[in-house]
Amino acid sequence: MSPPTPPEPTPAGAAPVAGAPVVGVKLHPRGRTLACDGGDLALREGERVVLDGRDGEIATVAVARAQRPAATALRRIVRRADAQDLARLHAEERRTAEALSFARGRAAARGLPIKLFRAELQPGGRAQFTFAADGRVDFRELVRDLAAHLHARIELRQVGARDEAKIVGGIGSCGRELCCSTFLPKFAPVSIKMAKHQSLALTPSKVSGQCGRLKCCLVYEDDAYVEAAALLPKPGRRVDTPEGAGRVGDLDVLRGRVRVYYDDKPPKVFPAADLTVKDN
Repeated sequence: MSPPTPPEPTPAGAAPVAGAPVVGVKLHPRGRTLACDGGDLALREGERVVLDGRDGEIATVAVARAQRPAATALRRIVRRADAQDLARLHAEERRTAEALSFARGRAAARGLPIKLFRAELQPGGRAQFTFAADGRVDFRELVRDLAAHLHARIELRQVGARDEAKIVGGIGSCGRELCCSTFLPKFAPVSIKMAKHQSLALTPSKVSGQCGRLKCCLVYEDDAYVEAAALLPKPGRRVDTPEGAGRVGDLDVLRGRVRVYYDDKPPKVFPAADLTVKDN
């Protein structure tokens, strides 16, 4: 479970408290974990709570309460959500699902090449729809359709393939939930060179994630592979081995082993410490 992110600005009236009980909550299942003041409530992971503020936002406890110095004011958890709060939440979820379904239908009717995947009905008569598309799209007519149907001010936000995967979520090829939708705070640059450092097969199914881009996890071990590879002779170099001179072929970077090819006999694997690099 991801740790709470640094708290956002707090509504007027909240005061910083040193050592305040901190609870990590999420407003959306795949949203950021926000640090809040839990007060005297003994909360458990998965419970629904009501946050302070006139909108009475309902959040889900994601991280158990822990003592932590609070450098700034934290948003406060008012109470546990009751049946009335949950009924209001479910009604809002139904309205949101209906709005998204209507938006998808109108986009298809107008032949717009977009993928609408998230709707948010916000306080103050506003609604935000998030979509993905390959290029720029003229969605002015769609905005008019949505404004007339929802009687709200409409905002359409276009995101890239990675942000779409982060918002939608899913299961990666490793069998776990996507890193971007669980704990990654931001996307790090990923290059095909990182896959080469790790001797991965450069096929899309091996190095691409659900978003169709290079997997974020290629970044995690890249530095370790680069440092370990620096201690090994490079492929193609001539080396002396306990069984004669040969040429470096494949590297097993993590185990520090080298496959050496000979001119007159089958190749053999040696620990890097047993080899002496020769001048080519």
